[in-house]
Order: sequence, then structure tokens, then C-alpha cells
Amino acid sequence: MTEKTSLTEVSPEPSANSAPGATSPVPTPVAAPDAASPAAPETHSASEAPLTTDQLEREGDIAADYIEEFLDICDLDGDIDIDARNGRAYLSVKASDADNLRVLSKPETVNALQELTRLAVQNKTGSFSRLILDIGGSREVREAELAALVARAIERIVGGATEADLPAMSSYERKLVHDIVAASGGYRSESSGEGRDRHTVITAA
Repeated sequence: MTEKTSLTEVSPEPSANSAPGATSPVPTPVAAPDAASPAAPETHSASEAPLTTDQLEREGDIAADYIEEFLDICDLDGDIDIDARNGRAYLSVKASDADNLRVLSKPETVNALQELTRLAVQNKTGSFSRLILDIGGSREVREAELAALVARAIERIVGGATEADLPAMSSYERKLVHDIVAASGGYRSESSGEGRDRHTVITAA
């Protein structure tokens, strides 16, 4: 039995949950800007208005319906929390028994399921989704991995390297890296490359 909980942060705009109909477990693919553009932007362009809280909540509701149906198909139990912050909808899937979601919480699986969920949302709303999916604490694990990558990159720079390149990552992960580097003090980071090769380069400030 899957439960959904909405945890939207306080916003100057009024909140209103919508209740869209159930989506198909296999959404109709719609071309996403990240895939179509050789160099996906890190943030919304100036001409692209940020989504309202209501729009983000609708994204979360659609995504939750999709994930709920997916869990039912997999015969897995999980509680779904919906959040909206920093211009993104966040979906967190948790279970009282950690082993229940272990298979789905692997990084590659979470990323693949996140892309499918974004497509399901996009198919309903007609707009590109930047939704973030967390399964069984997978995002916290990934953030710790990114922090370790940054620490090793800084060690290379301290050892004499002029710069250190990190592996290619999604725009969300690159944003996390930028935040980690900024907090480290004495170093700066910037994104380089195009499309799926876009990655972060760290240098001394």
C-alpha cells in the first residue's frame, strides 16, 4: 500500500493540490530540452518564467501517481512525500523496511526512473520537468559521493595540478558540486563541455 504526503514549503503564492488522473506506467516519450540541446542550460533562461508553487505541486501529484503505479507493478510498498522548493518538484520514496527499496535505490536505477517520471509529467503538462526523485535516501548517498569527488579534486590541485575535471553529470548534480566547492573556500568551479559530456572543472580561486 503506497501513501503520498505533500510537504510543500511556505511560499508567497497560495498552495492548492490538484488531482490529475492516473498516468500510464509507460509514458509517451516527449523530447526533452536536455536531450535536444547540445549544451543544456544550468538554470531557467531569462525568457522562461519560473514555475509557480501550484504548477510544481501538480508536477509532484502527477509524478506521485506514476511512481505509485510503478511500485504496484513491482509489488513494492513505499510512502511518497511531495515537496516543492527552489523551482523544482521533489519526490521522495521511503519504506519502513529499507531492504524493500534497495534494488530501486541504486544510482543508475534512480536516474533512469527519474527520467521516465519526468517524461510522464511532461506528457501531462506539456512542459519540460526538472523534477528530482529520491528513493530510499539515494540522493543523500549521492551528495556524499559528490563531496568525496570534490575533496579528491582539491587534493590534486593542492598537489600541483592547475585544475581538476570531474566526470560528466546532470545539471542538478553539477549545481550540488558548485555549492560544495563554494563552501570549501579558496576554490571555484565552472561547467564545461556540451550535452552529455558537460562536466565541472575545479580550480584554485
